[in-house]
Amino acid sequence: QVQLVESGGGLVQNGGSLGLSCVASTSTFTNYAMGWFRQAPGKERQFVTVINWSGTATYYADSVKGRFTISRDDDKNTVYLRMNNLKPEDTAVYYCAAAQWNRLLPSLQYEYEYWGQGTQVTVSS
Repeated sequence: QVQLVESGGGLVQNGGSLGLSCVASTSTFTNYAMGWFRQAPGKERQFVTVINWSGTATYYADSVKGRFTISRDDDKNTVYLRMNNLKPEDTAVYYCAAAQWNRLLPSLQYEYEYWGQGTQVTVSS
């Protein structure tokens, strides 16, 4: 069992920046590709970005490409999401998730085995 704990959410103005962190409680962090999803009120959870188990490949949803950056620090069992040029439509609860390494760059929810509780990001207009 892997526990994921997100932090770093909050309120930011349109055009601002915010960084999220997700710490995994596992001794085999490099066994997992790590992804971020988000869910806005009244909408389905959607894929944001993923980084592979080795940190050598990433994949982004078109809506965040060029504005968000995912990274990982295996020594700290942590995955990060740096969000720049935030827009009101980025407002959502952000979840990190872990998928088995052989999923490569998973973008579908069913591909992920473990989920965090989520952290709220609110972008004011």
